Amino acid sequence: MTTALPRLDRRRFVADLVGRLPEDTLVVTGLGSPSYDVFAAGDRPGTFYLWGAMGAAAPLALGLALARPDRPVVAVTGDGEHLMGIGTLATIGARLPPNLTLVVLDNAHFGETGMQPSHTGLGTDLVAVARGFGIRDAVRITDPAQAGDLAGRVAARSGTTYAQVLITTDEPPRALPPRDGVANKNAFRAALGLPTF
Repeated sequence: MTTALPRLDRRRFVADLVGRLPEDTLVVTGLGSPSYDVFAAGDRPGTFYLWGAMGAAAPLALGLALARPDRPVVAVTGDGEHLMGIGTLATIGARLPPNLTLVVLDNAHFGETGMQPSHTGLGTDLVAVARGFGIRDAVRITDPAQAGDLAGRVAARSGTTYAQVLITTDEPPRALPPRDGVANKNAFRAALGLPTF
């Protein structure tokens, strides 16, 4: 279990990580807090905020990584959202796109629905699960200094990386990205050099 390990301030860690990512990185956020944290770090082109598609951050990031092997792709999500679509790790492990990084902010709770304990708080080891699906570069982050190493892996695009970031249950003020789905889609398509409509 990971409950006894040090836990990080999620907003600070995300800001540090996002600030170090290569400019051309495509970022997909899971619903809730990960979206708020990435937006609070500074809205940037190439970020797609998933408002309510629970379990969709990893599959969307996988599709982007396969479609755009020339760009680093990072999914920033939470443990609850990620657990909803955990089966996607089987496909990721089968394909292993070298430009894909999954960042799971794990507070061991379902933060958006009342802070009920999530499976990671009940014994599920996400790093072991990722490795079991074939993702060899799976790490647990408990030190803020590891943000730089993680950003370096994103830039290198040398293999699929899975990072479980242990975070506290603190709830900083919400920084809400735009909720206009069409505008979000068009902004993301523009960042990809695709026509908008």
